[in-house]
Amino acid sequence: MANELARARPDGLCIVGKVETENIGIEKIIRNVITNPAIRVLVCAGQEPPKHLTGATLLALFASGVDADMRILGSPARRPKLPNVTTEEVETFRRQVAVVDMIGCEDVPELVAKVGELAVDVADGAAPPGPLSETSEHGAAFRHVAIAPSPESIELDPAGYFVIGVEGSSILMEHYDYRDRLLHIIEGEDARSLYWTLIENGWVTRLDHAAYLGKELARAELSRRSGDEFVQDGA
Repeated sequence: MANELARARPDGLCIVGKVETENIGIEKIIRNVITNPAIRVLVCAGQEPPKHLTGATLLALFASGVDADMRILGSPARRPKLPNVTTEEVETFRRQVAVVDMIGCEDVPELVAKVGELAVDVADGAAPPGPLSETSEHGAAFRHVAIAPSPESIELDPAGYFVIGVEGSSILMEHYDYRDRLLHIIEGEDARSLYWTLIENGWVTRLDHAAYLGKELARAELSRRSGDEFVQDGA
């Protein structure tokens, strides 16, 4: 859905992407959005993942903010904490944009129409955005997707976990501890160089974790070369 919406390029659309987790994924939205003050509304659309509940967590963030431990108040998700952004960044995000709840909608023409409607509202001098309002200069639509093993079914690597992605011609790995704090960012063009960087620095300590990362890095490298979309843990 995200790719279809991006190809449709409706007037007023600024960015479109997927949110896969209720913590790191939302942190990335916050940082991307606040770097562009022209973005004034966030449209939450697509199917809600049953465990990560990223859409509901975003709505809770706009409604109630975070506590002193950077936990999103009112979120029904399992780990709605934002340790890698500041309170100031969160509040800038909440002030800058309004959120529009279209969770469950995967109809691209309907989303295109909504983005156009929101753009016209602001052009006509509609009220400024606020929590749960539907007035904006630009729309940003996010689909919520999560494919992850159950934490009860795996043994965790004491050295932490990795989020793997493909951006342009590079493979990116983000290394986190189990308080979801970002430890390292590793970038490269092939699986081998990234894999050996992890081993040489002692950032992976379990054989099963190393095997898993080797598989995912190989998939990421194939996606980078072919231009196909890469989703970590995807089939």
